[in-house]
Formats: sequence, C-alpha cells, structure tokens
Amino acid sequence: MSTISAKAQMNMEEHDRKPYYFGITLAANQSYFRLSHSDLFLHQDSIMVAEPLKTVGFNLGLLANLRLSNRFDLRFNPQLFFANKNLYFRENYPDRSTEKKVESIVVSFPLQIKFKSDRIGNMRVYTIAGMKLDHDLASNKSVRLAEDLVKINKTTYGYEIGAGFEFYFPSFIFTPEFKISNGLNDVHVKDPNLRYSNVIDQLNSRMIVFSIHLQG
Repeated sequence: MSTISAKAQMNMEEHDRKPYYFGITLAANQSYFRLSHSDLFLHQDSIMVAEPLKTVGFNLGLLANLRLSNRFDLRFNPQLFFANKNLYFRENYPDRSTEKKVESIVVSFPLQIKFKSDRIGNMRVYTIAGMKLDHDLASNKSVRLAEDLVKINKTTYGYEIGAGFEFYFPSFIFTPEFKISNGLNDVHVKDPNLRYSNVIDQLNSRMIVFSIHLQG
C-alpha cells in the first residue's frame, strides 16, 4: 500500500522519458573582473589603487535539454545578461578617486553536460559543467574617445560549473540553480594613450549566478 501511495503522488513521471524539453530562465548575477596589475603599476606613484568592484545584475534566457541517458543530459541555455563590471582607481597626485563603470549587455551561449541523480519522490539533484561563448553588445573596444579609462573586448570564452535541484509539480518543474562562470581570455584592450589602462595587465570576467529554471 505504501508503494502504491508513493507512485500515486509522483508528479510528471512521463517527463523523465522525454527525449528533449524546453524551459525559460530567470536569474540574478554578481559580476566582476579578476584584475592583474602591469609592471608599470609597481614603478609609478600616481595611481595607487586599481581594483575591481562587484555589482549585481539580472539574466533572461531560454533552455533546451536533450536526454542522452538516465544519468546525463546535454543542455543549451542561451541568456541575455545585464550587468556591470566596474573598476576603482585611487590617485595620489591629485588625491582623488575614480570609478569606471563598464556596462555590459551580454549575449551568452553556454553548452553544458548535466549529471543527474535518481528522483527522490518529486525532487532530483544535479550538477552541470560546460563551456560558454559571450558577446558583449555594449563593449567599447572600438570607441576612441580620450576620456575612456579602459577598453574592453567584445568576446569572452570560458567555463561554467554548478549544481541545482529539480522540484516536480503537477504541470511544471521548478529548478533553482547556482553556478560559477569564469572567462578564460583576457578582455582588456591595451591602449598606451589611456593612463588608467596602462596600470592593468589582464582583465578576466567572473560571474556568480543564481537561476530559476521553469521547465515543462
């Protein structure tokens, strides 16, 4: 009787046998740069501090999931990120602070492998790992204005790792997920005419994302 009762309470049992399914993504992110100083930073005494600032943004996206086996899925989760990756500079002469707001509207194309556990009633745990390609629609690489502090490349590639939970309801799956997204390439466009840019060697994108997927 207990087994019959447990099966009767199992939501969307046929969903596990679907070859593919789709969903939508709503997310919040914390974005920042990993900054490496140039040799010039150590040999000058004008700009005393150059460091990244963490900011909060949000994402919107779609989700496509292809079933590979009972344990593995292939997942494509294109998203639109709205985020800032700001930089803070502190000068000695004159004594002042400057904040560079690096606005980003990023189209992200991540491809991930999903490893999932057995269902425990109407809940499942999973992990993800994969690669991504990002294109920044708000990049200022081509801008030549003298007041620009730092120029940023348009394209980033990197990796993502994360984990989440799937909660099965009668008509949809509610999926909270946490992931870390790190860029591998240097997005700093060096320009000897920009004094703030000269104290920076490399900038690598970093992002922490909390997502809610709604899947059918």
